[in-house]
Amino acid sequence: MISLNKPSLDKCDLCLFKQMVRQYVSEEDFQLLYHSTIQLRYKKGENILKQGSQFSHIIFLSKGIVKFNYENEFGKNFILTIVNSPKLIGGINVFNDATNMFSIVAIEESVACLIDINVLKNLALKNSLLTMKLIEYASSTFKDSILNFISLAHKQVNGRVAELIIYLSEKVYKEKDFAMSLTRKELAEFAGCSQENIIHTLKRFHKEGVINTDGKRIKILDFKRLLEISKVG
Repeated sequence: MISLNKPSLDKCDLCLFKQMVRQYVSEEDFQLLYHSTIQLRYKKGENILKQGSQFSHIIFLSKGIVKFNYENEFGKNFILTIVNSPKLIGGINVFNDATNMFSIVAIEESVACLIDINVLKNLALKNSLLTMKLIEYASSTFKDSILNFISLAHKQVNGRVAELIIYLSEKVYKEKDFAMSLTRKELAEFAGCSQENIIHTLKRFHKEGVINTDGKRIKILDFKRLLEISKVG
């Protein structure tokens, strides 16, 4: 990871986290929070948070795309969700001393602000509105993760892959024609199936004219059909 120079407040004016916090705290308190924050750049594949470690910061992802990894006791890896910036991540347990339940890994070059958890906690404890907003903001990511897990658990492979493509299109890349930062192995870990199933299903969707695949690029050609497969799969 690379430490970046602290940006000026003027350059941070478009930051959603800053805009949210400044609604509820004084300028003096915000300056305290700002000057205790570190900004880091992460290369593809670098851990931002590691499963099982104690955390000292919550993280605002200002640029990039990350995956939430969970490794079970047998060493099998699952991707719980994939999110893009801007997003508050790793902050759901801000008011307890629990260790990280999962790892957060950059799947493309990312920039994140590490916000001192003790400074933020002190501000939140003084301000109930800020506390509620932080919980709401942090919980949104986990809500998507839980809903995605439940939905995929009840589908066959075709439905899982179709839903995964829709999720990446609508929630991550925001385009129907996108170049994935994910490998086929990562797609399999996200969909909860084998890498061979992913490859075979993508080829079938391509052959049937539902999508077009070219290396890591996917273009949705028939969104209605893809949605039908997702629902009945």
